[in-house]
Formats: sequence, structure tokens, C-alpha cells
Amino acid sequence: METVIKSLTELPDVARNLLDSFNEDRFFAFFGKMGVGKTTLIKEMCDVLGVKENVCSPTFAIINEYSTSKGEPVYHFDFYRLKSIAEAFDIGYEEYFYGDGYCFTEWTEKVEELLPERYVRVEIKEEAGVRTLVAKRIEI
Repeated sequence: METVIKSLTELPDVARNLLDSFNEDRFFAFFGKMGVGKTTLIKEMCDVLGVKENVCSPTFAIINEYSTSKGEPVYHFDFYRLKSIAEAFDIGYEEYFYGDGYCFTEWTEKVEELLPERYVRVEIKEEAGVRTLVAKRIEI
């Protein structure tokens, strides 16, 4: 799936299309430079899933937990401040990564070796104010 995003007003549709295109998947690994819109898109995806809580970046907490309108758990990770892979083990990443809930990860490159065998890789790039999103299922 490849999408060009020219305006923030397009994000609800982009989020819905992303979730619909990968409706059997629960793990979405986001890649992109700081400020490219990873957190903003994740907020929209949570909105589509019916999350009522205030969705914000878990930069300092590393993980935020939410619930969908159906009561399914949603785990939002931000690994930006992770100093070592051992910290991912300390927070018990396995319980989240291999659980039944949705899992959205930012700064995934810091824990890429821990990713499950199947996930959706979402890359966002920005050039001249236009963002391009490329999403594909990875199966190892």
C-alpha cells in the first residue's frame, strides 16, 4: 500500500485504509524521521479503532495503553529514549508484542531485532511538505 498525504485532513481516511488493508494484522511498526507524523497517524488509527482516551506520545513512559471500542487493548510504544535493547526486556515487551492487542511502535529501528515474525512495516517520508506512506506486511 502506498499513499501520498498532502494535508492533515486526509489522515482519517489514511488511517482507516491502513487498518482495512491489513485487517488481520495487529502489529504496526512505524519508521520515519522525527516530525514526519508517526504519532499523528497513530492517533488517527486509535480514533478509527474507537479509542476514547487521550492518545499522546509515550516518549517518556515508553508505552501507553488504551482500549478500543470493543475492549481490545492498544499498546503504543515510543522507543526514542531507549538506551539499550535490555530496556525493552525490562518492560516485558514480549507480553505486548506477542499478545492479542494492537501494537503500534515508533522508533522501531531501536528494537527491530525483537519484532514478531509477522507485522506491518509503515514507512513515512516527507519531501517539500508532502508525505508518502508505504506499508507492507513483513513475514519472516
